[in-house]
Amino acid sequence: MPAIRPQTLNDVFQQAANQARQKLPELTHNQQVARLYRKSLKVLSSWAIDRDIFNDEATKIRARFDQERGCKPEKAIRLLREAEDEIFAYTHPDPYCNPVMPGGSKFMRNPPLPMDVCFPDGNYPADAPKYEINPDWSKATPENGKAATGYVLVDFGKKNME
Repeated sequence: MPAIRPQTLNDVFQQAANQARQKLPELTHNQQVARLYRKSLKVLSSWAIDRDIFNDEATKIRARFDQERGCKPEKAIRLLREAEDEIFAYTHPDPYCNPVMPGGSKFMRNPPLPMDVCFPDGNYPADAPKYEINPDWSKATPENGKAATGYVLVDFGKKNME
């Protein structure tokens, strides 16, 4: 009789994670095209710094999308795949990102210290700010509807927050 391999703790965690992990919803064709169009404009913004050039090229991209509107489903799937490959080929090696977002030159530059670090005894002065700062430097106050995000995972390779 073959020996049964005991499960390691990591295997158990992997199985539990796979059971809890939700399957991503299937996107409709319109959603895929809209995401592809938006991604193409983001790639274009990394290459075209001047707004006049960007607007001209964005108009050309929009014309290419409108030209194939209403085509047969088989052709639409093929065009979607080819467009994704084309966008991958044109992806900028150092994509533009907002200066205050992850990867930007001003991201979390000189962030303010938390209040409990500044005043460990809890006696805050009357003129101390009563709000927290989000990673994008927006104020986290209940009045503007932005809550403090707490910890943020930053992928500096992709230059985005997760």
